[in-house]
Amino acid sequence: MQSRTPRVPHQPALHCADIDARLTAELASVVAGARRRALRDGDRQIDTAHLLHSVIESDPEVRAAFDGGPPQVARVLGYLVQRSIGYGLRWQGAVEDSGTVPVVRDSAGVAGWSPAAVTAMEGALERAAARGDQRARGLDLLAVLASDAECRAVEVLRQAGVDAELLAGRLFEESRQA
Repeated sequence: MQSRTPRVPHQPALHCADIDARLTAELASVVAGARRRALRDGDRQIDTAHLLHSVIESDPEVRAAFDGGPPQVARVLGYLVQRSIGYGLRWQGAVEDSGTVPVVRDSAGVAGWSPAAVTAMEGALERAAARGDQRARGLDLLAVLASDAECRAVEVLRQAGVDAELLAGRLFEESRQA
């Protein structure tokens, strides 16, 4: 069976150290929390739902970005907790690939990360660079997660009643105005 994503042979693989070095201390903490959550949940890789869970829990700016305020944030966290106690069992053992990954890097990709999670982190770093920052923040990650309609994080957001497309659009617009 052929992969639906083209292979580019000389594309350098992004490594965990490359990602970690370009994050704020707060976002590095988010990644560490996502790693712990993935381990605890029995998942082989950090996926976008792990990242979403960790960034919402740890970043007050991210929580404030939700139009529905604390009740909406509580619903999202509720779905994420359900995921860790059984809701996400159908995801265990499966690699998250939302289809937005433009390139298959190498056979291993970034060890311990789903392709969609790597794409989200790369997107967060690109958002930071576009505004002249060398390090990505939690809002950068939330904007990119919410913009990938096929990732697990957006599935959770939808289940909690969040219009992910509207959220992503608003966050991208706010970053252009800043």
